[in-house]
Amino acid sequence: MSLISDELSDYLEKCCEPEPALLEKIDRETQLEVLMPRMLSGHLQGRVLSMLSKMLQPKRILEVGTFTGYATLCFTEGLAPDGKIITLDINEELEDRVRGYFEASDVNDKIDYRIGNAAHIIPTLTDVFDLVFIDADKKNNGLYYDQVFDKVRSGGLIIVDNVLWSGKVTAKNMDQDTSNIINFNDKVTADTSVEKLILPVRDGLFVIRKK
Repeated sequence: MSLISDELSDYLEKCCEPEPALLEKIDRETQLEVLMPRMLSGHLQGRVLSMLSKMLQPKRILEVGTFTGYATLCFTEGLAPDGKIITLDINEELEDRVRGYFEASDVNDKIDYRIGNAAHIIPTLTDVFDLVFIDADKKNNGLYYDQVFDKVRSGGLIIVDNVLWSGKVTAKNMDQDTSNIINFNDKVTADTSVEKLILPVRDGLFVIRKK
């Protein structure tokens, strides 16, 4: 999924902040014990997410797609003292593992972890969010974007993962998954109510700022 060589990736990781011990443990155990471990954010992307959170100092974060909780914990590093993150995932099989990781952290009381269909849960949320991270089933990126948009404050961020899709977005012949990614990217690009840029970090992060 990385767009750069392993050697350059190693160099970038050496030049950023070190990976906290709990995140290193989550990464290692996810790689060894969980199906599709490539879904985990990892060291470099995790430091990017942490940095963005620290710059924004959000009081309310919404994460769509928890997986094993790596990105969740990265985002908590920038939370305001009275802040919280709501994180949604549909995979019940990972729940005990993820709750264990959160309980091992010092921010468990700031994490509201919910299992269920995000498309059903998001409309019930009444919080105003400073930051939203969308990293779930890619075919529904547009749906989640529309559902969260009015819940994000002016100046808030929506970050969407995997928008370069291993570089396939520039391919002449594409499958349906790639087409879905391109359609979402085009939708955001045409949205004049936001400022946006894609960071070529790992598999592509769309950073979108609501005007």
